[in-house]
Amino acid sequence: MAAPSSSFGPRPPVALIAGPTASGKSALAVAVAKAVGHGVVINADASQVYADLAILSARPTDDEMAGIPHRLFGHVDAADPYNAARWADEARAAIAAAHAAGDIPILVGGTGLYVRTLLYGIAAIPAIDPDVRAAVRALPVADAYAALTREDPDTAARLNPADTTRIARALEVVRSTGHPLGHWHTAHTGGIGDTITLAPLILLPPREWLRDRCDQRLVQMFDRGAMAEVEALLARNLDPDLPAMRAIGVPQIAAYLTGAVDRNEALTRAQSATRQYAKRQYTWFRNQPPPDWPRHTESLNNESIDDLAIILRESLLTG
Repeated sequence: MAAPSSSFGPRPPVALIAGPTASGKSALAVAVAKAVGHGVVINADASQVYADLAILSARPTDDEMAGIPHRLFGHVDAADPYNAARWADEARAAIAAAHAAGDIPILVGGTGLYVRTLLYGIAAIPAIDPDVRAAVRALPVADAYAALTREDPDTAARLNPADTTRIARALEVVRSTGHPLGHWHTAHTGGIGDTITLAPLILLPPREWLRDRCDQRLVQMFDRGAMAEVEALLARNLDPDLPAMRAIGVPQIAAYLTGAVDRNEALTRAQSATRQYAKRQYTWFRNQPPPDWPRHTESLNNESIDDLAIILRESLLTG
């Protein structure tokens, strides 16, 4: 199929394939790109951006990409504290470039915050005072949570008292800006949701099927180089609080490499962490996106992938 003119009209098409890890998103994205004949796959997964996590993030291999252009995969160094705002900026640019070339962007990933930030914008929180940040980050999590309970009780009530990262972020915001997070979240900017024609699909396969897929994929990762991947990360002596260093699989394998646990225990812990993460993603994508976004609740195979690709193609090409 020939690529269309780059003139898509005022609301150009964008596909979105979202859902929990191991649900089959990557294979479906490639199938959709082939079905439309001129698709570009754009990553929306927080771990797959890292060059250092090809195996543990299940980043598509060259064979799995099947010659389809893929953007925002493996382009960030693990030492870089990448975030949703930066991803949204890069995703907007990748989408615009695809449209300018007459291609159809196909967003694929399981990071709900990324998707929400791109479509609906992000709170325009001013830069945090470095001294405030340093003081907050030096606090034990219990002390930081107690302070947040006093200074921003609404946000504190929504957070797990052990969630070091989010507690610190909320506390530094209220101390640096004088306003709680809720104040900033009422004024989002930069969303593209009202400038595109979105063709979304959420994959919510049977939970037992998904759990088995998660477990088997971890076995394959351990057998195919995940140990060496984490060993190379540890050799760099990076800050353990960096997102890449907290990615699922990294702490568990690090415990094995330092002799704290054996290989089987590391695998068991990584599998458990992956299942828990998939459960959180499942719940988010079941409840948070608009109710009119289609949900596919069956497991995927080659036939169903082809069928779904055709459905998405029709949505993209007909608007």
